[in-house]
Amino acid sequence: MSKKSEKSSSLDIFQLLEETTEREKKTKRQELLTPLGIKEFFVDGSISIDKRTCQGVECKLCIKACPTNALFWRAGEVGITPELCVYCWACVLSCIVDDCMRIVRERSTGEVESFSNPRTS
Repeated sequence: MSKKSEKSSSLDIFQLLEETTEREKKTKRQELLTPLGIKEFFVDGSISIDKRTCQGVECKLCIKACPTNALFWRAGEVGITPELCVYCWACVLSCIVDDCMRIVRERSTGEVESFSNPRTS
């Protein structure tokens, strides 16, 4: 097998693995959200927490605000179940620390929105 064939074969394998992982992620997400009766409004998105600035031990407001229970308390910090997040940004709105919670979401139009500070969003 030539080096060029080896390269294209390995590239295809990695692409296939990535596509499979993405498919599995979407399937798991659908399995978790369907019983909750939650409709997806965004094509894609992400959620993150800056653990250095999070004051979760004192407030836990983001956990209380999350409509899907994507946020939870674990081992002294706020944990995330990304498959449950619908990118509504209720956590950002309720957070007492600016730029601690970050939501990035993509609409079906291709528009990407990012939220991390309720006062400037």
